Amino acid sequence: MFMKLFEKLKKINWTDHRLITVVVIVILVVLMMDFNNRMSNMIQLNQMEKILETKLAGLEATRLVVEDDIAYATSDRALEEWAREKDRLIAEGDHPIIILPPSDYTPSPTPPPDREPIVLTRLEIWKELIFGGEDLP
Repeated sequence: MFMKLFEKLKKINWTDHRLITVVVIVILVVLMMDFNNRMSNMIQLNQMEKILETKLAGLEATRLVVEDDIAYATSDRALEEWAREKDRLIAEGDHPIIILPPSDYTPSPTPPPDREPIVLTRLEIWKELIFGGEDLP
């Protein structure tokens, strides 16, 4: 098979300038197409690299914040703040103060505010029925 192809290639007149020009143009077109594909791949890879670098920077910042939070949460200061503020514990030497209401104090309930009834004329009632929910005075 290769011998037949090689024999056909020998029969071609390679001194013809048109044939050489066509072969060179075909080779250049194939090379340009390959170059174009490689350039588009490079551009896509560069864009992906920038996106990944941005994500990496965000993750690095998150890691630093989480490490700071862990360091604070495992510190004695955080434990003391939690004990005093959240759990209402006291330390040795502290004097707790508990505010109590007076012994003769009886709370009185707050009455609900009085609502005045809305008095509508017959014309306003019909307007409400016909035209719908407009604001009442």
